[in-house]
Amino acid sequence: MLSELTWSYHSKAASRTPVNDSCPRQLHDFDMDSSTGFLPDRPPLDRLPPAFDLWELALASARDSLSLGEDESPEAITRRESSRRWRSQLRNAPVLPTDTLHSSARCLRRAHHVLAFLVHFYMHSIPPSARSERLVVPASLAVPLVSVSDVLGIAPILTFADTVLWNWALVDPSKPLAPENLRPQTLFTGGPDEQSFYVCCASIELRGVEALRIITDYNNLSSTEDPHVVDQIADSLRRLSTIVDELTTILKSVRATCDPHAFYFDIRPWFRGSDANGPDSLGWRYEGVDPSRHLELSGPSAGQSSTMHALDVFLDVDHQLTKTRLPLPSEQNRRADHTFMTRMRKYMPGKHQEFLLHLASHQRPIRELARCSPTLRQPYDSVVLALKRFRDLHMRIACLYVVSMSRSAAAMDSGCPVGAMMETLQREDAVRKPIRGTGGNELSCLLKASRDATSRAVLQGNIS
Repeated sequence: MLSELTWSYHSKAASRTPVNDSCPRQLHDFDMDSSTGFLPDRPPLDRLPPAFDLWELALASARDSLSLGEDESPEAITRRESSRRWRSQLRNAPVLPTDTLHSSARCLRRAHHVLAFLVHFYMHSIPPSARSERLVVPASLAVPLVSVSDVLGIAPILTFADTVLWNWALVDPSKPLAPENLRPQTLFTGGPDEQSFYVCCASIELRGVEALRIITDYNNLSSTEDPHVVDQIADSLRRLSTIVDELTTILKSVRATCDPHAFYFDIRPWFRGSDANGPDSLGWRYEGVDPSRHLELSGPSAGQSSTMHALDVFLDVDHQLTKTRLPLPSEQNRRADHTFMTRMRKYMPGKHQEFLLHLASHQRPIRELARCSPTLRQPYDSVVLALKRFRDLHMRIACLYVVSMSRSAAAMDSGCPVGAMMETLQREDAVRKPIRGTGGNELSCLLKASRDATSRAVLQGNIS
């Protein structure tokens, strides 16, 4: 198990050279755990030391003081003045030094979590009438968030780590971590739909731990030539296929507990990052931070799940279209943002980025081994097809929770036919702005490209 050790991360953690990749490496080398995966092995802190009460008190009062800036409901309008006062207090607050936090992994995570939530509470409680110019994140939040982010090697914005990996507490501290024994620490809305959304994401991460163990065990094999070892690899791939199908089942469960209308209109607006409107975004300026420095500020996304990235790397899914595979990419595939998945790694903790680099450096990728081994081809393809099914479902959920909500004030409870919806979107793109994810990407184009890239990893039909 991991202990609370002093970290020595740097701002470009993901670009560091892996340490002696010729030697077997275990999950704990990457700030991961064999039981909890990318989630911390101990519950995240629920409060920073007293020196940082300024941040903690602001977070504690945010939900009762604020409302979404674009919310014109009577209740939201009555909070306009308390929202203004809350932002004014932070705008005039001092910049707290973060040096004393740098020796504690748990404190660093908590600081990033608190500051990132505060940034999104601050920015999205500003009424649209005040958004004609580039919005400014006050120095009291911007400077310490960038400082902490540099140490963690993660983007200085709300991320998947903040909303899921570092956002939980045990319902019953006497029992182990499990989906039924965790609850989120911080919520924007305080409602059950938001809580269920985070728990579903955390449940996928927890079920993915066994997949991470299978991947790590394969990477640590000293030889893959022994027929007995090949048979064991085949068994592991079959097991991995079952696990990925179980991830799909968990993802599907969100429909029963998180209402699409609540997600789109109440929860999702708080997630939007600086570039949420795509090329038309005015962006956010971080006061007190070197203006020449490029900051990744796209906000949280399921594309930041290190578990899903690990599966992609292990299976050699080519999202960047750098390899010749069949069927050839469609015109829509080619139009998608091929850098999205790579860019999303910058929103992961530095050690988790390092884990993905370590996986990618393996001398004998599983796809190459399966291509040369008839015993492994079908088991390998079964995992890829399971991952495709996961992404098929993700497209259907995105259609229901985002696409249909954006096209209609009332979502159809029965869902929508994804293929027809995607064709409709393509026709409408010429006259209407494309629907974008919280990070500003064209959603339908991106999700379909990801699904199709997964399909092209299948060996059947790709072996010459």
